[in-house]
Amino acid sequence: MRSCRTIVFLLLVSATIVVAADNPKPASDLSFQQTVDRVVARERAFVVTMKGMRPLVETYIQNLHEDSDHNVGPVSDQYFLGRLDLNSGISDSLFHRQREGLLQHLSNPVSSALTYKYLPRGFAQMTILDPDFQKSHYQFTFVRREFLGEARCIVIDVQPKGKAREGLFTGRIWVEDRDFNIVRFNGTYSNHSNFTHYLHFDSWRFNLQTDVWLPSHIYVEESGTKRNSPLFHDLYLKAQTRLWAYDPETLSPAEEFTQIKVDNSVDDRPVAKDNSPVEAQRLWERMAEDNAVDHLQKIGLVSPAGSVDKILQTVVDNLIITNKLQIEPDVRCRVLLTLPLESFTIGHTIMISRGLLDVLPDEASLAMILAHELAHIALGHRVDTQLAFSDRFFFTDTETFQRLHFERDSTDEKAADNKAMELLVNSPYKDKLANAGLFLKALRDRSPELSSLISPQLGGRMESRNGSRMPELFASAPALEKQRLDQIAALPIGSRVKLDPWNNQLTMINAAPVALVSPREKMPFEVTPFFPSLSYSQTDKKLVAQRAANP
Repeated sequence: MRSCRTIVFLLLVSATIVVAADNPKPASDLSFQQTVDRVVARERAFVVTMKGMRPLVETYIQNLHEDSDHNVGPVSDQYFLGRLDLNSGISDSLFHRQREGLLQHLSNPVSSALTYKYLPRGFAQMTILDPDFQKSHYQFTFVRREFLGEARCIVIDVQPKGKAREGLFTGRIWVEDRDFNIVRFNGTYSNHSNFTHYLHFDSWRFNLQTDVWLPSHIYVEESGTKRNSPLFHDLYLKAQTRLWAYDPETLSPAEEFTQIKVDNSVDDRPVAKDNSPVEAQRLWERMAEDNAVDHLQKIGLVSPAGSVDKILQTVVDNLIITNKLQIEPDVRCRVLLTLPLESFTIGHTIMISRGLLDVLPDEASLAMILAHELAHIALGHRVDTQLAFSDRFFFTDTETFQRLHFERDSTDEKAADNKAMELLVNSPYKDKLANAGLFLKALRDRSPELSSLISPQLGGRMESRNGSRMPELFASAPALEKQRLDQIAALPIGSRVKLDPWNNQLTMINAAPVALVSPREKMPFEVTPFFPSLSYSQTDKKLVAQRAANP
């Protein structure tokens, strides 16, 4: 069956999947043609593996423009979040904050010579090199061997043969030489027509479990005008696609039940005291809070508690201790795994998005965000207690942004701004708030072009036509000087944290500081390429160590 991988004008159709057997023969004993046979077999098996997965897939697109001085910057953006399903070809079910009419859902205009439709499934298709990968369809050319992190790879150029069908991959693949898995492929798809245009992309896979490499990052870039037909295309864009939530057992009640141990049948706990009305109200609100957080974590939108939460908690504790706040029950911090910049509270849980964490320039700017949310808690702005009833969560994953809302009204937001300033003035961050104000100025500067990036999914807006959050900090900040290399108001997307696509755990990026050599390298809020350091799973490392110890 013909398979089209276009992101404009055409929908994608399914392809027939055939599985080939694998052969574990060592790479050193294989000819190049035998190596290609193993690669093709592994890739076909990979497609079958992917059919059993339903990860979340997020795509963020920035459309670009180059001015007369050759400065390139975003002029508009788009954002998609959905769940990927390969069982009937490439399909996705999208998360929307608002219900969209048919016309609004189908059209996503981009300012260009033509009106373009960016289809989320077109970006998701870039996780698959070819759903019916066959050696007879391609010409393979050995290039070199190369390390991508700790994975030693065979680099191979791949081109369709002769008059091959439309939509075959053309470009370069990186194959780890232990099990012949494709871990990276870089290129486009062939034979586009006057009415379609295949984008260039760089697709990466991570070793998430023993012998399992799964798509994680895709970078897309187009920067040229195509004038090979009267209906030429003028695509100028950068985009990132991320995939996560592969593990279906992240919050498995069945697995948790098997871990329950009964020591004895005698209840030797002290007699419980009765709860006062105030305590009962607190417990009721905490139940609503826990229900919401647990639901968001279960469907893959919130990271399990981990090391990044502890960093956030340290900043919140600094604010609480230096301001001598008495808050019951305790304040907790969690990370929303989506890109759009937002923070909000669910009861006494402070939520901050992965995207917002990534672009904050320093700890004082983080303290500003957390102080605003802590202020909501200190002022007694409560959670909606209807969420204490579990039946409120009986809806599909894709309805989450329509059913759950945690934004505050303008009166509460203004009160939180004022209270947050009090908290910051009495905190260890009081002398470092200039950069926090600069971040707000950079956000205001870029907000007209990046409307999707600043549109929250669950909370309230940080930047709107009526003004910025924390206006006092905004007004007191120094002037935003884009040419100064020592003034970093905001970071590029993906600068702070990295996400484990299997279990949704977040960790801080372990990258050395880089000295900037030009203002263009500042790239506030911008999309950049991916270049992760690949590694084998921890289980694989243990197996290698065992083989070394017992040759």
